[in-house]
Amino acid sequence: MPCCLTVRRTRVKFELAKISENAPADQPRRGVLHFARGTIQTPAFMPVGTYGTVKAVTPEAVMELGAEIILGNTFHLMLRPGTEIINLHGDLHDFMHWEKPILTDSGGFQVFSLAKMRKITEEGVLFSSPVDGAKIMLSPERAMEVQHLLGSDIHMIFDECTPYPATEAQARESMQLSLRWAERSRAAFDQHKPADSDRAVFGIVQGGMYPQLRAASVAGLKSIGFDGYAIGGLSVGEPLEERNRVLDATTPLLPTDKPRYLMGVGKPEDLVESVARGVDMFDCVMPTRNARNSHLFTRFGDIRLRNAKFRRDTRPVDESCDCYTCRHYSRAYLKHLDRTHEALGAQLNTIHNLHYYQTLMREMRAAIAEDAFAEFKARFYADRARGVD
Repeated sequence: MPCCLTVRRTRVKFELAKISENAPADQPRRGVLHFARGTIQTPAFMPVGTYGTVKAVTPEAVMELGAEIILGNTFHLMLRPGTEIINLHGDLHDFMHWEKPILTDSGGFQVFSLAKMRKITEEGVLFSSPVDGAKIMLSPERAMEVQHLLGSDIHMIFDECTPYPATEAQARESMQLSLRWAERSRAAFDQHKPADSDRAVFGIVQGGMYPQLRAASVAGLKSIGFDGYAIGGLSVGEPLEERNRVLDATTPLLPTDKPRYLMGVGKPEDLVESVARGVDMFDCVMPTRNARNSHLFTRFGDIRLRNAKFRRDTRPVDESCDCYTCRHYSRAYLKHLDRTHEALGAQLNTIHNLHYYQTLMREMRAAIAEDAFAEFKARFYADRARGVD
């Protein structure tokens, strides 16, 4: 029997439109996240616009492909062009001409990815700028201030993305530091947030590959209180089996009535497996980055256009796909654009991959609404295993 759970904080509202009564917490969920700038149907995939642009495509194209929210990066936008330049236009929405909601990562992932260029202290992280080598201190307070200036609709707390591999002692120390930063991030968010704003702040679960540390992280974050909860520290080199084990242990602990966001994941199979475990939101550079390397996703498997066999192939990337690229261009033409380094190739490939990802999310939402996710999942794997002709 369907039920509807609603949580409100000012004008932020998350509704679970489809969940069975007395169902386990890790079942697929169909929901809607409401902001003044628009609604987000979940499960949702967020294209990554690190520098205020989804690479190779216009904001209008991203909207037309079905994206209802995108992701920007606090750390990189703070460095280039900087909040002063962005605020000359209004906020990040105005600067990049994107009318819908934006989620901004806090810079916590750069604590992991720029490990050779930073020093972690209780205060925050001292970075050497990848742009000019200047010293930059990013603290929870500064990360929240920058996100406030960017005007994003969802702010992420500042955390340490625990590296892989890590010992239990290392993961515990990292998780506890992230919890202390979470409390400071929450306080800074509340200080900056206007009284009538519908901006939200999400906590981030850490704890490495250790379920007991993940449980402690969830408990600490819930005691602080957030508008949503992200699962961080995955897709950092761990085997798929370990990732799914962590998800199986963590997701059921998260509040049922708040959105759940798996950060930085992933492949189509990752999205399906994570939705099956009750995750609501995703981001990943994979569809856009792979597109720029002529690696395309289809219902029946992946196509790598740099393979010589596509040189004379007059068929579309996927005959079952109705995206602009597949309706107008052949595999041979796209391969030609790649070989000649034409910018149009990256654009057309990105249109296709983003269309594929948004279609996948739409099909999962429909399957959940129809109580047919198990059948969808079986069909998804059968189609992907068939392979591309």
